[in-house]
Amino acid sequence: MGRRKFLKQSSLLSLGVLAYPMCGNALEFGYKNDVIIGHNSHRYKVDMNWGNLDALKTPVKDCHEMVQDSKGRIVLLTNHTKNNIIIYDKSGKLITTWGTKYPGGHGLTLVKENGEDFLLITDYERHQVIKTTIDGKVVFEIDYPADSGKYNSKEEFKPTETTVLENGDFYVADGYGNQHIMHYNHKGELLNTFGGRGTEDSQFLNAHGICYDNRDKENPSLLISAREMNVLKRFSLDGKYLSSIDVPGALICRPVIHKKDIYFAVLKSRNAPNSDSGFLLIMNEKNQVVSCPGATLPEYKNNTLEELYQTVRLFQYPHDVCIDDDENIYVAQWNSGQTYPIKLTRV
Repeated sequence: MGRRKFLKQSSLLSLGVLAYPMCGNALEFGYKNDVIIGHNSHRYKVDMNWGNLDALKTPVKDCHEMVQDSKGRIVLLTNHTKNNIIIYDKSGKLITTWGTKYPGGHGLTLVKENGEDFLLITDYERHQVIKTTIDGKVVFEIDYPADSGKYNSKEEFKPTETTVLENGDFYVADGYGNQHIMHYNHKGELLNTFGGRGTEDSQFLNAHGICYDNRDKENPSLLISAREMNVLKRFSLDGKYLSSIDVPGALICRPVIHKKDIYFAVLKSRNAPNSDSGFLLIMNEKNQVVSCPGATLPEYKNNTLEELYQTVRLFQYPHDVCIDDDENIYVAQWNSGQTYPIKLTRV
């Protein structure tokens, strides 16, 4: 038996779900909501039906990202222009929708200013970053950074993500474009540009996600996922490369910090035979992988993480995670047949 097949079967046996076929998707084969996935202290019960809505009234296309607002509501960004933003309560009940002008809606970041919630939306088809109120009023729009000297036209700028500092400064990751990271002040004025396409430590192949890491208050930094490289890179706030964390086999989307842990949706497994081979990945405060819901048990040999593989055909291109106050995870998926988000309840 090959190593990959053995890893898949041994992990499935431990979950008690080997009887489910290893083809198609979880909805096709009726995964039940009492399935438990994950490892060590981060284990979860699956609710496949949490975010389901009437597709005729509230359709989705790609469910790209999710955040929780100050009222505890779950905010979803989809690139369906009938309702780009869908707002749920934590039980999965629909509260409201808005947005018809974001065909490339991809990145979603919550911004808190003077007790009020705002959103930063990246739209790679509009080649813009848009700041809105929580109910959809546009505050400002940022076009491609022509003054940086890194772009010849707006078509080269395809932003995928943003992150915000306490002082209102924010960073934009151009993950589908020229792979630069732009630093703006709170007014949207460009302060710095770094990164770019390439394989050097300071460069990226698919700078897909970015987040502000202030877990160490004395040494805050930026975490940026180089998805095609299977690497999470750390930079100083002024754009200097600091270090890398390898995640072999895992095409990680944006890092999401909750308390001391970092959570990721993994779009797919690098060497899996099926393309819809994604899972989730969780790192602890030491940046060590401790749980991979839907994948192999993370193991280190000689301080090197073993390659990770999908084991349960549960997720279809998971693209983002949102962690609520009870440490439950909501999973948004890209290219998943217009399916709604999944909820994982921590057990």
